[in-house]
Amino acid sequence: MFVVQLRWLKKFAVVELDGSTMRINMFGFKKLVLTILTALIFPLLASANEEAIGVQVKSDRDSAASQTRINKLDNAASDALQAYRVALQRAESLAIYNRQLQRLIDSQRSEIVSIKRQTAEIESIETGTLPLILEMTATLAEMLAADSPFLMEERSERIDNLKTLIDRADVTVGEKYRRIMEAYMIEADYGRTIEAYTGDLVTDNVVRSVDFLRIGRIGLYYQTLDGTETGAWNKSNSSWKVLPAEFRRPVRDGLSIARKQAPPKLLELPIIASGSRK
Repeated sequence: MFVVQLRWLKKFAVVELDGSTMRINMFGFKKLVLTILTALIFPLLASANEEAIGVQVKSDRDSAASQTRINKLDNAASDALQAYRVALQRAESLAIYNRQLQRLIDSQRSEIVSIKRQTAEIESIETGTLPLILEMTATLAEMLAADSPFLMEERSERIDNLKTLIDRADVTVGEKYRRIMEAYMIEADYGRTIEAYTGDLVTDNVVRSVDFLRIGRIGLYYQTLDGTETGAWNKSNSSWKVLPAEFRRPVRDGLSIARKQAPPKLLELPIIASGSRK
């Protein structure tokens, strides 16, 4: 540490610095004072400048931190706004879905009411339809017994299946009615078509394999496979009648036409009317 003593002697100043004495004129003194002041003030200015710089740095840091917080808040606000918009859109979609779902529920309720009404009507219809089906089946069996004996096995099996079907609880009345009507349609078609098929003929307890020719329900004929015998069904006495040899060719031609082996043409065949026993 330096010790400075200053004394004034007229035009000179006496300066003692750590035991050393200097005489300085006024100009030199002013210069010395200026030097001393500069030495004293610069450190103060430097210190003040450092403090100012420190304050500025701290202010910048605080500003940066504040800006960071502002950015975070802004991002959070943006995220919250986006989330709100998404939630709003979902809420709108959910409202539309709920309205559509309500319409579906209302439609299903109406459908349930309609089904219940139809079920009640069906139960009422079944009460009257089932006896009709039983009667129609019995009538069909009677028709088969009184008809010409063509395709007897196939037709009898159809009626037996109908009887079994009627007794089944797992089959609706509608299906039973459809099947009985189908059987009637098949029987009706027999009256509008011609048909040729091979089957067994029983006469005098003798079984022979012959060709049958059915022309609607007007006539039913047979011819042995060797063509030596031709006959027709007599409805009056429910028996077969052997025809004269002159009818062998017409029956043979009819068999070819029915099998689509020959073009249609006029056939001269005997018609055994009901009541005739010849």
